[in-house]
Amino acid sequence: MLFFTQCFGAVLDLIHLRFQHYKAKRVFSAAGQLVCVVNPTHSLKYAPTLCAAAQTSVEQGVLPPCHHHEAVHDPQLVPCTCPLFSCPWEGHLEVVVSHLRQTHRINILQGAEIVFLATDMHLPAPTDWIIMHSCLGHQFLLVLRKQEKYEGHPQFFATMMLIGTPTQADNFTYRLELNRNQRRLKWEATPRSVLECVDSVISDGDCLVLNTSLAQLFSDNGSLAIGIAITTSKVHNTEAEM
Repeated sequence: MLFFTQCFGAVLDLIHLRFQHYKAKRVFSAAGQLVCVVNPTHSLKYAPTLCAAAQTSVEQGVLPPCHHHEAVHDPQLVPCTCPLFSCPWEGHLEVVVSHLRQTHRINILQGAEIVFLATDMHLPAPTDWIIMHSCLGHQFLLVLRKQEKYEGHPQFFATMMLIGTPTQADNFTYRLELNRNQRRLKWEATPRSVLECVDSVISDGDCLVLNTSLAQLFSDNGSLAIGIAITTSKVHNTEAEM
């Protein structure tokens, strides 16, 4: 009975996912955009994050653990960039994508313009929606997080991180767009490098920030569609022409 109950639940989840994907394709197919349906995941980082722990240790005059201390000073190694987990993995920047796909099962979508459809926006914070976006010969990490920055007041934070160096990130511009019920909201910025901490970007507010009421204006039956477009920056284009 337990086996059949679990199988039945899995079938219902699959039907729900296909239904969400069908709705998204029906809405955005006219624009010729690829749609990625992203299910929420509750963050498993119950312990302080690596960057937060390191910052606290510095303020208290205590050095962080040896392997984290060495990773900061070793330019060849980077920690795991997945914001969902306190993952101890370290490796070279060129294998970060393989680690995210194989270990954390993060999906990757290709295309100049895509639609990120986050489901079940009503779930309590903290909750994350994450995908990788392959475009212009690089991979980007899109993170949407529901988090209580102030107690009892959850907000949504969306940011784009380049899986590359800060110098490479300066060559691109990303745009996040919400469009529904004759309302349009855009956020345009330079992506940050995954060598920086996603938590720090969110805490600084250097990203698209939505309060609950604003998110509800753009959501449809608990799903939020975010259009994503990535282009090369004007400075990069000018240098290429020269």
